[in-house]
Amino acid sequence: MKGNVIVGQSGGPTAAINSSLAGVYRTAMDRGAKKVYGMLNGIQGLMEEKYIDLSEHIKSELDAELLKRTPSAYLGSCRYKLPGIHENTDVYDQIFEILQKLDIEAFIYIGGNDSMDTIKKLSDYAIITGSEIRFIGCPKTIDNDLALTDHTPGYGSAAKYIGTCVKEVIRDSFCLRYDKGVVTIVEIMGRNAGWLTGASALAKGEDCSGPDMIYLPELPFDFEKFKNKVAKLLEKKSSVVVAVSEGIQTADGKYVCEYGTSIDFVDAFGHKQLSGTASYLSSYIAGELGCKTRAIELSTLQRAASHLASRVDILEAYQVGGAAVKAADEGDSGKMVVIVRQSDDPYQSATEVKDVHKIANDEKLVPREWMNKDGDYVTQEFISYVRPLIQGDVSPVMVDGIPRHLYKPEEL
Repeated sequence: MKGNVIVGQSGGPTAAINSSLAGVYRTAMDRGAKKVYGMLNGIQGLMEEKYIDLSEHIKSELDAELLKRTPSAYLGSCRYKLPGIHENTDVYDQIFEILQKLDIEAFIYIGGNDSMDTIKKLSDYAIITGSEIRFIGCPKTIDNDLALTDHTPGYGSAAKYIGTCVKEVIRDSFCLRYDKGVVTIVEIMGRNAGWLTGASALAKGEDCSGPDMIYLPELPFDFEKFKNKVAKLLEKKSSVVVAVSEGIQTADGKYVCEYGTSIDFVDAFGHKQLSGTASYLSSYIAGELGCKTRAIELSTLQRAASHLASRVDILEAYQVGGAAVKAADEGDSGKMVVIVRQSDDPYQSATEVKDVHKIANDEKLVPREWMNKDGDYVTQEFISYVRPLIQGDVSPVMVDGIPRHLYKPEEL
């Protein structure tokens, strides 16, 4: 590489996103980049000319290893929607002026669907203006809903955490006895795609029966059927555990969480903030059946639990970061790195690049055939798909009994 590289992180963070950042930094330096800049808070921060020289923060191999094990987005993130390239050219002129001033050769953006929309628009504007800057997307999302890639970095670690937590919740649910039984409802992230909630089935094994029901947002939710199924289960067992996606909706398109509270916050991409699904269903079942209920919302813990990260996930996240730099260095632009699964046993994968125009603003949903006939559990095909992605551990660097992370001094 002859010029400089700039990298940003966007959207919701994951336990593996910083491993991709480490992969970008190391590969860019190995390929001869003069500097690797990091946007502070993504494209939004770049427009305010907020960025750092990563060499001043990653000063040793220990720093790089700590970065791989650090949750959240080290550079800071954003949810900023660029206008259409013909709607407001001033925004793009401002961005490209900053990139030219920094002598940027490659622009790498680590993120999900909305981030790939940013890469698509910037690469299109580069073509229109004749800019030689290359724009590459690096996949990241615990939601696992990016098209054309087998899976996304961040998903494996989140799935591992969910499977573990649900198993522990199930164990706890049998601790106390109640006359009419107890129903525990675990709310898991997932607006339109149920990849995360389906991972709760990983709790099932020789020592655990797994959750009793799993509800994904791909299928409409029926209150009456749900209540009847819970009632039948309580006739046979003292404890029922149900995993639900935060985004499950009734047949008329209304989110279940909206039955409990109104949703006021909507982000720049038009996404409603979803919360309270488990709470509402817990109250509903308690009112209908008169049994003890609990609501558990895993919330941001699903994407922040780096202490339970999957080794496969961390390694692949690092690899896609490096692959993004390699693609840009070899002349690609308007592309996203994808993971190609080569085999399940032993698990092997490779990276390729695909046209970001075929990825941005699309969503990969759980196939209907990976859910059972009643729509309240996942099939063995789903479990076989996700299990290889949670394998292996990445031990945190422990200091005084607590994991050590890489941090920026201004954060303290």
